[in-house]
Amino acid sequence: MFIEHTSTEVILFFTLYGITGIVPLIAALYLLLRRGNAFAADTTSPLRLRRWAAAFFIVAALAHVWWLLFYIYSGDMHSVFYMVMAMLDCALLFTTFAGTLTAMLQDRKRPVWPALVLMIPFVALGGAYMFWPNELLLNMTAAYILLLYVLFTGYMVVAIRQYGRWLNDNYADLENKKVWLSQAVALVCMLLFVLYVLATDMVLIWSIHIIELVLVGLLLWRVETLPCLDSRTTPDRPTPLPLPVREGSEYSQDREQEEGLSTPLPAREGQGGGSAVDLDYLSGLLQQHCIDKQLYLQHDLSLQQLAQAVGTNRYYLSQYFSHQGINYNTYINNLRINHFISRYQELAATGRPVVAMELARESGFHSYSTFSRAFMLRTGQSVTAWMRESGNEMP
Repeated sequence: MFIEHTSTEVILFFTLYGITGIVPLIAALYLLLRRGNAFAADTTSPLRLRRWAAAFFIVAALAHVWWLLFYIYSGDMHSVFYMVMAMLDCALLFTTFAGTLTAMLQDRKRPVWPALVLMIPFVALGGAYMFWPNELLLNMTAAYILLLYVLFTGYMVVAIRQYGRWLNDNYADLENKKVWLSQAVALVCMLLFVLYVLATDMVLIWSIHIIELVLVGLLLWRVETLPCLDSRTTPDRPTPLPLPVREGSEYSQDREQEEGLSTPLPAREGQGGGSAVDLDYLSGLLQQHCIDKQLYLQHDLSLQQLAQAVGTNRYYLSQYFSHQGINYNTYINNLRINHFISRYQELAATGRPVVAMELARESGFHSYSTFSRAFMLRTGQSVTAWMRESGNEMP
């Protein structure tokens, strides 16, 4: 029989090859068909991200099928059929992967069509190679794939920095919202794809397949644990309070209508004709609706929700924080840390035991690691050092 004349190495390789083809397909079906979340029951992941990730997994699974059929029935690496499959493989994998990565960044909807446009030179080089096969065209095609990877990596670095600023301007609780680590791993996955296209050494190909399984699992986990963020869409918005602004405000009537301000904002003449929100007035609103009511203790409090409670909109709040030289994340976390310090001193004065982790959560922080970083930024000390100086060791 055929299998009796097949080496163990070949059998093991095709077994691994089959597994790396089936696993992405299962992941795609899970993302498309399952309504609940098996990884984080209380998290709703972005629908756009789920669809792009499912598309990427489907393309990865189909690629295993068509390459297996190619090597069974042909195996001619110089044939036209090989070049057509290679171009299709690269174009679909790169596009769906780019769509998946950009869908993780929820500050704005980034188009995917530039990825398709960037594949045009690759297709042109591949087409030229089919008619005039030579080493120069082959090397140019490989070099272009590498260049594409470098360009996309640079783009993602800039996009992630923008996304990080957007998160800090709109959210106080950033657990599982930042994506830089998963993006870095995903970009490594794309590099592995490039290496797979260019690799001829079997040991390297084996390693890539094994790492592929790990990265499929990581990408699936990231998709399911990334919460859907939308700072513009909040149900049952109350009518905002009129917010005095200085004459010549940069916030136009169109902007006011966009934010739901049904009545014109009263204007106040500013010094030198400048334009700014009345900072004292807004500070009073924050004192009344956020600080006095301890709204900052609410977990996952967003800028949009704070604006609703105050009775204004997030644009005015953002300008207020900008005038203070901080962002929304810093503002809320500073209030939470002040609450932590105040409660700690109250408990310590009465001789009651203090569990820093529990007190941090009571102060509005989801995780102790986030609290520790924010505390260091706020006080310049670690929580342990501060508690030691206060006369109590960290429990």
